[in-house]
Amino acid sequence: QVQLTESGGGSVQAGGSLRLACAASEYSTSTYSVGWFRQALGKEREGIACLTRDGKVRYGDSLKGRFTASIDNPQNTLYLQMNGLQPEDTAMYYCAARKDGYCLHVLPEQFNWWGQGTQVTVSS
Repeated sequence: QVQLTESGGGSVQAGGSLRLACAASEYSTSTYSVGWFRQALGKEREGIACLTRDGKVRYGDSLKGRFTASIDNPQNTLYLQMNGLQPEDTAMYYCAARKDGYCLHVLPEQFNWWGQGTQVTVSS
């Protein structure tokens, strides 16, 4: 069972930045891929990025350019750097893992394990 724990959420004014982190158990010795998602109140869960074991990152089309996903393999930690935040970025942010190791698409139904989420609130 993969365990994922997000941190780094909070409140920020429009135009600000945040960096989220996700501790992923056993990532350095595993074969799974990992990803970031978000879900705003009343909306469907949206894919932000997926990272494969060989370091490739696939981004969701709507967020490319403002958000940067990365991973520190020795520390088993994913990061999501978010710049230029806007009120519409307010959401619960989740990290997730996919056991087949692929990142063909950043779709929530293709991921097997999920963290509890961390809230990001952007005020105007």
